[in-house]
Amino acid sequence: MSQNYHQPPNSTADQIQEVSLAEAQALIANHLPVLDVREPVEVEQGMLEGAVHIPLGQVADRITSELPEKSTPVLIYCAGGVRSYAAAEIMKTLGYEDPISMEPGFNGWKNAGLPWVTPGPFSPALTARYSRHLLLPEVGKEGQERLLASRVLVVGAGGLGSPALLYLAAAGVGHIGVIDDDLVDESNLQRQVIHGTSDIGAPKVESAMKAIAELNPDVEVIPIPERLSSDNVLDLVGSYDLVVDGADNFATRYLINDACVLLGKPNVHGGVDRFRGQVTVFSLPDGPCYRCLFDEPPPPGTALNCAEAGVLGVLPGIIGLIQTAEAFKLILGIGEPLIGRLLTLDALPMTFREIAIRKDPNCPMCGPNGPKTLAGIAYSEFSCAIPGS
Repeated sequence: MSQNYHQPPNSTADQIQEVSLAEAQALIANHLPVLDVREPVEVEQGMLEGAVHIPLGQVADRITSELPEKSTPVLIYCAGGVRSYAAAEIMKTLGYEDPISMEPGFNGWKNAGLPWVTPGPFSPALTARYSRHLLLPEVGKEGQERLLASRVLVVGAGGLGSPALLYLAAAGVGHIGVIDDDLVDESNLQRQVIHGTSDIGAPKVESAMKAIAELNPDVEVIPIPERLSSDNVLDLVGSYDLVVDGADNFATRYLINDACVLLGKPNVHGGVDRFRGQVTVFSLPDGPCYRCLFDEPPPPGTALNCAEAGVLGVLPGIIGLIQTAEAFKLILGIGEPLIGRLLTLDALPMTFREIAIRKDPNCPMCGPNGPKTLAGIAYSEFSCAIPGS
């Protein structure tokens, strides 16, 4: 059944290609994506360097998120060539144009003395801490390792940032940056649950770092006791995989949006006001950005902050946790993130609604004529506070 990778012109479109070790080496040298469809216990004994691991039973559910480009050939291997062929057939049904099975499999590769690597150890302590994640096929060992390697920037350690920080840390997000230049005030404690009475007067980033260290010592916290500005936003956002927006003012919210658009970083947006809240994901290439929804902030004095309007203490917790769930989905590449969908909550009748948001072709930031730099944008004029912080 073996044949060369280069098919003759009259070959059938649905034929699965199988290649030898020498042909597989040539494909890998050309930087083709490589997919390992063996079981986790097999992978622990060794794998091809750089391969994406998805067990055969999970290929149908995970392949489009792990390897979304269907027109690019993918080299697939298992132990001996049977499961890789089956995985290629599954990928064909999902629209992949050129899945290629390595017929000798990993055993043949290893026996031929070709290079392979052993995955890093996943310690018994980590297995115990994250055992409920490891039981989920959508997460598993690989997903947990992805969480541990991920970098998330949380803007604001207030009402929205508090639950986000706690649950990002509990889940094992390995590197969490938290930027906030404020001090803990007694009035914060009604909703900013990462802080306690003994933290009053302390910098919020230090209080948050202390709470996270107690919750999960595996996590590296990068405290940034500054205010986000046009001078530091690109460097900061560029150092992380995504941003969780818990900002308390419009200048910061627009800064986050604009930096995420320019850098191509997901922006997990949340907002609360009295008894209502909203969550969405902005700034991905095919979705809208914050300016598609609100191209300009409200005039100064027209938006009440939480000190003036009040906010139900639990509401930022609910919204912040939904933001965190969206962050997990983006990191793991699972589910359907809230891209182009604004989820709203009214806590009094306890009703959720979903509102479609379209990408604005004339958006002043993500549209084709949008700026390629932050220079010249007067963020200091966006002076309104945001409720719910």
